[in-house]
Amino acid sequence: MTLTGPLPRHASLYEVHPGLDNPLLCRGRRGRPRSRGEKIGTPAQPAAAVPGQDATVMRYGKTARVTVREHRCLWPGACRSRPVRVITATEPGRPGLALVTTDPATPAEQIIARYASRRAIEAAFSDAKNHTGAGEARNRTPRAVERTVPFALFTQSIVITWYHLAGHHPSVVRGRRAQAPWYAAKASPAYPGMIIRLRRILIAAQYNPDVPRQPTPEEIRAIRLAWAEAAA
Repeated sequence: MTLTGPLPRHASLYEVHPGLDNPLLCRGRRGRPRSRGEKIGTPAQPAAAVPGQDATVMRYGKTARVTVREHRCLWPGACRSRPVRVITATEPGRPGLALVTTDPATPAEQIIARYASRRAIEAAFSDAKNHTGAGEARNRTPRAVERTVPFALFTQSIVITWYHLAGHHPSVVRGRRAQAPWYAAKASPAYPGMIIRLRRILIAAQYNPDVPRQPTPEEIRAIRLAWAEAAA
């Protein structure tokens, strides 16, 4: 298993001591072998010293041209004496991105794309906590705790699948733009919009009898109230 993530700007980096890769160099010397080389400093130091290479990367569904710099070093504060790779990606007019990975072989372009792919996973977890209800559980027994989050994620998958197959309509996005003009670039609905639409359809289905008839004022009022609560 390898780990990839953002590198803090204040992280202290060190060069890899030659004896770490070749223990024969430390034979015959008294005392404990050195576990790190010379101090590099913060991630800005190797990013400025290492020559950059232009590369094309895929991030967040878009292709970007970036300058990639890579340096093999140590990050004792987190990885002890395990060598890591520090990868920085910079674009004109944008702040650079510094990543650290324990993966020794994967190309830097794939490392950057791998890190960008975590956005969809984090968004799914956030929706499960804040909208599907996984973050509101108050369980006590071990089995209930183990079941709640998987059940919430399973329910969330059903909602998204239903919306993709039967719930989506172009008017949903147009209506959202009309309600919130600041979403001018919005091209697809978010998960909260999906679950709101499903709630409205389920509520309305409760007042649809087998024999068609005109709904009563009480039923119309109940449906409107339920829609308002679902949209709140």
